[in-house]
Amino acid sequence: MEIGLLKTLYVNLGNDYADFSIGIFQMKPSFAETIRDESSTYLGRRSVVSFKTLSAYDDIKDYRKSIIRDLEDPESQVIYLITFIQICEKKFNLNRLDELRLLKFLATAYNFGIDKKALEIVHMTDKKFFSTKLISSDKYSYADVSIFWYTHYSSEL
Repeated sequence: MEIGLLKTLYVNLGNDYADFSIGIFQMKPSFAETIRDESSTYLGRRSVVSFKTLSAYDDIKDYRKSIIRDLEDPESQVIYLITFIQICEKKFNLNRLDELRLLKFLATAYNFGIDKKALEIVHMTDKKFFSTKLISSDKYSYADVSIFWYTHYSSEL
């Protein structure tokens, strides 16, 4: 029931009223909107992936419904994730980062937003927002959580 309400709020009122995590990669509608906006700027027309922009829809509610449909579909989420990485590569000159710093940067940008400047993202990498419990507990940075999973489980992939 909660998810249904959140979807309805988002479709009708936008991400200022409901910006919730959906699907296997826990993507938010605001993330999808940013990916759609930034992909045309950073990837251009020759990109394999193209998203319909807001201007392609007669009604903003139809645009938001399409985002919800995308985020409920695992294949579409993978496309958003790949596009996110491609945008970051073009926008932030990531080739100078070693593997772990790259992972920390991408994890932070994923949660903080690629619409920010690179220095803002770097400054957020150690900020601790993620909690593992409903009740007050230790908090972790999203970058640290990503590093933990990567270092402990990447050999199993």
